[in-house]
Amino acid sequence: MAKRRLSVSLKRTAAMHITNVSVGNDKLCYLLVVDKKLSYPTGRSKIAYIGTTEKGLTRISQSVAAKADEVLAIHGVKAFEARVVTCAPRQNVRTWHKLERAMLLIFRELFGEIPRLNRQGNRIRATNEFDYFAESRIKTILEDIG
Repeated sequence: MAKRRLSVSLKRTAAMHITNVSVGNDKLCYLLVVDKKLSYPTGRSKIAYIGTTEKGLTRISQSVAAKADEVLAIHGVKAFEARVVTCAPRQNVRTWHKLERAMLLIFRELFGEIPRLNRQGNRIRATNEFDYFAESRIKTILEDIG
């Protein structure tokens, strides 16, 4: 008796789409953005996570893989993407950490709490982040994403 062959299918949409946005810029901040707006106490946003990395694309892909189940478990979410936010380096300043903190502070100000998948940052307080970044520019970026 011949064994029945398995059917093979190619999915219409890409499972991962990689661009050269973050290549060459290892120290950066990234956002995990879902395909629907999530409810927060004082608004709605597509941002589910704000993170930072010194290792560039490698860390972003690890974060996407690690958080995929958690992100896709959110009711109504079918897809998400990682968006990169960069800033110029400054000597003796970990600017990517300052950028992440600034984004968390502004996000909390706009939406009432930090992004749903962030674990740390609930009690974050402003120090000197806005000496490096314009508060209005961070607000614009977060509002433009949705």
